[in-house]
Amino acid sequence: MLDKTLWAFTHLLHLLDPETAHELTVWSAQHRMAPSLRAFEDPILSSILWDREFINPFGLAAGFDKNGVVIDPLQRQGFGFIEIGSVTPRPQLGNPRPRLFRLPKDRAVINRMGFNNDGHGAVAARVARRQRTRVLGVNLGKNKDTVQAVTDYVAGVKVFAEIADYLVINVSSPNTPGLRALQGKSALSEILDAALTERARLGAISRPPLLLKIAPDLTGSELDDIAQVALDLGIDGLICTNTTLMRPSRLRDTKRMEDGGLSGRPLFDLSTQVLSEMYARVGKCLPLIGSGGVESGKMAYAKIRAGASLVQVYTAFIYEGPGLLNRLKRDLVGLLRADGFTSVSQAVGADHR
Repeated sequence: MLDKTLWAFTHLLHLLDPETAHELTVWSAQHRMAPSLRAFEDPILSSILWDREFINPFGLAAGFDKNGVVIDPLQRQGFGFIEIGSVTPRPQLGNPRPRLFRLPKDRAVINRMGFNNDGHGAVAARVARRQRTRVLGVNLGKNKDTVQAVTDYVAGVKVFAEIADYLVINVSSPNTPGLRALQGKSALSEILDAALTERARLGAISRPPLLLKIAPDLTGSELDDIAQVALDLGIDGLICTNTTLMRPSRLRDTKRMEDGGLSGRPLFDLSTQVLSEMYARVGKCLPLIGSGGVESGKMAYAKIRAGASLVQVYTAFIYEGPGLLNRLKRDLVGLLRADGFTSVSQAVGADHR
């Protein structure tokens, strides 16, 4: 009966404008009105990373709960970790509507949200009040009108270092003008060095892992530069990847040429290739989080074998709702055991061995 309720709830949402549906979903979760399932867990899926315990490798990517208003309800859905944001120092409205588009024929989404969020102060207050049952990451962005981007990222570290389990420097969203240029070697070095310096200044108690989220639309030389900067400066991990500006020729939906970042099934191959190439560059020196297009246990397993220690979902969660997670976890358990692994950590990077 609960499965039918979940299906009906998800189907109803898809009859609405995408952003309105998203707002209704968040509101329903906030008021404990959204249906949920009993979470399936298995010890084979648990791992320790950055001295933090992940009960399973599946996380919710940034963008779903930008403002940290439903952290606790999301934790009860069965995620191993949650990432909120992107959060900027000052509140901003983002880009004009419409700015979110479903591509159901392609199991994809295009968004050009533009870092719409409530700002550091409001989000930090919610993060501080959360129940600490799952690992929580905060994704940091810059305000659209900030000239010196480094100041916004340093401000984010200062505000969230004591209350987040990890922090993410996001310089890879395609929806803030000039943001992706910050992935260049010089600009990236300045931002990461300043963020690490601020974290160190706050003291040993406030040293959450600092990660970098990268774009899928990078050349080999750009990946070389990012890997070198990341290793030289000693950040703690990478998220591969953000949404793509590319439009694969196989896209069929009428909204395929809307401006913005493409996520979902069409992003899977590209994001997994970037993940694999980055693992080849950094090996086990930097843990990687695989993000982009995961909608099955087989696809999650492919990310893990390519080098991901953890896997994030988002677009598939929009299409399937809470029932997605138990299916992913059960399928991954079967795949791990079929290949003789006794823990998910053993499978990380298996395709490179």
